Amino acid sequence: MRHFILFIIFGFQSIQLIAQTNSYSISFENAVHHEANISATFPDIASDTLTLRMSRTSPGRYALHEFAKNIYNFKAKDSKGNSLLVSRTNPYEWKIYGHNGQVDITYTLFANRGDGTYSQIDETHAHLNIPATFMYAPSLRERNIKVDFQVREDLNWQIATQLPHVNGSTYSAPDLYYFMDSPTELSNHMTREFNVDGQTIKLALHDPGTEEEADVYFEKVKKVVLEEKKVFGALPSFDYGSYTFLACYVPNASGDGMEHRNSTILTSTRTLANGGMEGNIGTVSHEFFHSWNVERIRPKSLEPFNYKEANMSGELWFAEGFTSYYTNLILCRAGLITPEKYVEGLTGTFNYVWNSPARQFFNPIEMSYQAPFVDASTSVDPVNRENTFISYYSYGSVLGLALDLSLREKGLNLDDFMKLVWNTYGKTENSYTIENLNETLNIYAGDTFGNNFFNGYIHKSNMPQYNELLKTVGVSLSQNNEAAYFGAAVSITDDLYGKIRSNTKIGSPAYIAVLDKDDIITSINNKPFPNGIQFNTFIKDEFKPKDTLSITFLRDGLERKTEVTLTSDPSYAINLVEKNDKTPSKKVLKARQAWLKVE
Repeated sequence: MRHFILFIIFGFQSIQLIAQTNSYSISFENAVHHEANISATFPDIASDTLTLRMSRTSPGRYALHEFAKNIYNFKAKDSKGNSLLVSRTNPYEWKIYGHNGQVDITYTLFANRGDGTYSQIDETHAHLNIPATFMYAPSLRERNIKVDFQVREDLNWQIATQLPHVNGSTYSAPDLYYFMDSPTELSNHMTREFNVDGQTIKLALHDPGTEEEADVYFEKVKKVVLEEKKVFGALPSFDYGSYTFLACYVPNASGDGMEHRNSTILTSTRTLANGGMEGNIGTVSHEFFHSWNVERIRPKSLEPFNYKEANMSGELWFAEGFTSYYTNLILCRAGLITPEKYVEGLTGTFNYVWNSPARQFFNPIEMSYQAPFVDASTSVDPVNRENTFISYYSYGSVLGLALDLSLREKGLNLDDFMKLVWNTYGKTENSYTIENLNETLNIYAGDTFGNNFFNGYIHKSNMPQYNELLKTVGVSLSQNNEAAYFGAAVSITDDLYGKIRSNTKIGSPAYIAVLDKDDIITSINNKPFPNGIQFNTFIKDEFKPKDTLSITFLRDGLERKTEVTLTSDPSYAINLVEKNDKTPSKKVLKARQAWLKVE
């Protein structure tokens, strides 16, 4: 009798669990006009009112995105087909009254941006970012979810997603969080996969190229995966035993990459045959590194993820920036780019960070706080980012370089520090704070070293001694004091005038001379610009530091004059010392080989 009662109890709980599954269906009859028809059923609702929302954020993004703007033709009914009363109290929310315990909804979605944040629907694919596509019920967030992707069979669409497969075109999620974190690609794509330590790494490649091109590209992907595994010592334990690269390399996409727990979105207008074979692999490197650093080595400030407001995080210099440091380093270690290309490729980011006036306003933590304003967000009013912001991707990347080379001077390295962070916070999935990172570096490299790094370069904006650090691996850091510097981004117009494209940098010659964005330079020293030459090239070829130029310019249609006194170009050049006809010592070569993992 006792067993019978238990069977009834467990059986009832199982039936209740099945009943308490929210179900979605999405179809694409009007894909040519970028529309999807979406329906959803929310059963066993205990409250009088069901509140539905469209998210304002998306996992992997740090800014607000108003997905509700693309929703229309919304209708709500009960289980008997009776229309329900719907009220709108804010732009992102629908309140539904008078139901009989179940609410069925239908709506139309317009979607035409294929990247890591939005969705795109056309006759080439349905590229679905879940928060940009599906309404959700906040009060039912713990429920299981099932979704039926009604593919266009006439277009040979297949389904690629990290969601577990149920049957046919139906997939599931254990809760709302996992559902929202599971982008899905429906297209006529090519697939590849390989096994690593009992787990499956998949590539779903939506590209107009050949099977042979897909094979070549997948070999590059495999090299990246295996090289990044070496940094941490093991792959993460992926849910359901697999990880999927969702790659859309089509002309109608937008360039992007977006990490998720067991998959990543990779989008580019470059097909494999049109530059993508080499140009797209960097995004693979960056996003897969995130499967450790940010998805499982997780800042506490990003937990729990907020679908109503942006999470503000001060750790993005580490989560995004250190990931950016490894992006091209991994390509070099994997033999996908040469050491020369890797080292010289450091130059642009290095100059962007260390020649920025923004360091006087914000340290790397405070730069990270700016993410809600800059992470694929837009503003109508002009901003002064040229003078007040350094990307936490770039800032963290050059700090990662400094930390790695500084550790190597002590017989240590950044790889092993990342392993320690992984073992302490990633494997256990205990989220971390900035103080935790400081403590972990102290444990790894000593209190003095760790505290000096954080106090000097994270809590303050000091510049490490790169010249000495780079020498240890046979890399030169130099400036050309004979080159003249004007200090403004100037483009030559069709009528051979110079238009200032962006805010002039604080402290630069152009800034001191009160030149500003949108000013149009009509002459220098009473002479017009020569045809067919870039502005900066003209300045460097014709003038020297300390020269004073008489500038005539137009502002708001009125002619004005000023004088610009040129200075030395602050730009740095980064090269292997061999390029300067120097031969590194055996000790230096050994250090370089240990860093780049190449002979």
